[in-house]
Amino acid sequence: MELTTAEENYLKAIYHLSEEGKKSVSTNDIAAAIQTKPASVSDMLRKLGEKEVIQYRKYYGLQITELGKRLALQTIRKHRLWEVFLVDKLHFSWDEVHEVAEQLEHIQSTLLIERLDAYLNYPKFDPHGDPIPDEYGDVRSRPRIALNEMNIDQGGQIVAVKDSSAAFLRYLDKVGAYIGARIKVLDKVEFDGSVEILVDQKKTLFMSKDVASNILVLQS
Repeated sequence: MELTTAEENYLKAIYHLSEEGKKSVSTNDIAAAIQTKPASVSDMLRKLGEKEVIQYRKYYGLQITELGKRLALQTIRKHRLWEVFLVDKLHFSWDEVHEVAEQLEHIQSTLLIERLDAYLNYPKFDPHGDPIPDEYGDVRSRPRIALNEMNIDQGGQIVAVKDSSAAFLRYLDKVGAYIGARIKVLDKVEFDGSVEILVDQKKTLFMSKDVASNILVLQS
């Protein structure tokens, strides 16, 4: 089944909202994710319902179907593979790739994506640390904890970020908190939740609670 670009974007947003633990997703949730008005969402939901990728009942919210999950994961897979390509092969920075990948993810050639995956040597994670679904839609997960939830003297490796906005990623570049960096929590401030960390055993950083909550760590 082929979906339009708009349908793929809606379905991807619905999948992400569902993965956040919502039993049913409201039109307001979708409107916020797509950045549009709730009134404009209903017509698209009707179209997606007709294609059986969601189950939608007005006033009761919606749920994504197994077919919908599979198609959403295909789009996510393409997006994250293109991000790897843009960073590793074309030398984009990690704060530049999202919008370009948003365009490239809608290419429909299965053969192209298979060859792209092979060319990149079958990466498991994108430049922001998010797992890349395989061709069957399986997602490799790994246990992660937000930096602000770690205890003093605990260490680990930065493996992902929750906030992939360009502004946040540029901030991390500026302070030197990159994917793959080894960190250790030196102190936590009770008053405001800020965190002091040691990066790669040589650089000390002070982070606000908001920043630390958006950095995900694989503990060691």
